[in-house]
Amino acid sequence: MTDKLYLPDADGVTEFSATVTEADTERIILDGTYFYPEGGGQPADTGRIEWDGGHATVENVRKDHGDVHHVLGSITGEPPAAGTAVEGQIDPKRRERLSRMHTAQHVVSRVVLDEYGGTTAGNQIHPERSRIDFEPVSFDEADVERIERRSNAIIERDLPVSKANRPRDEVERNVAEGRALLDLIPESVDPLRVVEIDEFDMCPCGGTHVDSLGEIGQISVLDRSSKGADVERIEFELV
Repeated sequence: MTDKLYLPDADGVTEFSATVTEADTERIILDGTYFYPEGGGQPADTGRIEWDGGHATVENVRKDHGDVHHVLGSITGEPPAAGTAVEGQIDPKRRERLSRMHTAQHVVSRVVLDEYGGTTAGNQIHPERSRIDFEPVSFDEADVERIERRSNAIIERDLPVSKANRPRDEVERNVAEGRALLDLIPESVDPLRVVEIDEFDMCPCGGTHVDSLGEIGQISVLDRSSKGADVERIEFELV
């Protein structure tokens, strides 16, 4: 089983050492990794793994029955044998962009919950442009402008962002109703990794995030569209 070293609060690390447990020309499994595997609406990290006598690019990262597979795009040299020491290098600009985007998504989701009672039905984070689906809501252009304005006002407060493992019963007591789909998380998952924006939001989440809202920049809403009865999609970028 791969130790996910970025949890609960080391998601700023982009260079690390690890040991190979299994490898071939298509993927490498390590005893521990800071690479983020695709999940929760956030795409995987990309980067590079190096070892004595070879190196490989990492194009994708996936979870598979407790292991984390670093999917290779190219490899130079023979695949490293089990027990080989390697150096991992995550693309820092991509990680930073995704962390800013994911934290921005939390801000927008909480604003919509507070202002319109809308829950987050789904989201997809990308480095350049992201989207969130809300229900049950029906926005007009004035609503969208209000969401953007309110979200940026929260970001300008530069509130600290903390990441920590917390007992499940504590999370269930303190997360705002409609903020998280806790019933979709298996009861066996305890504790839960929680992302908290000081005095504003708390939400269980395994993704990467910034340490303070000021790191996000500003949100610019690009588009609003209907995705069905009482479901609205907002797309945004960071500027």
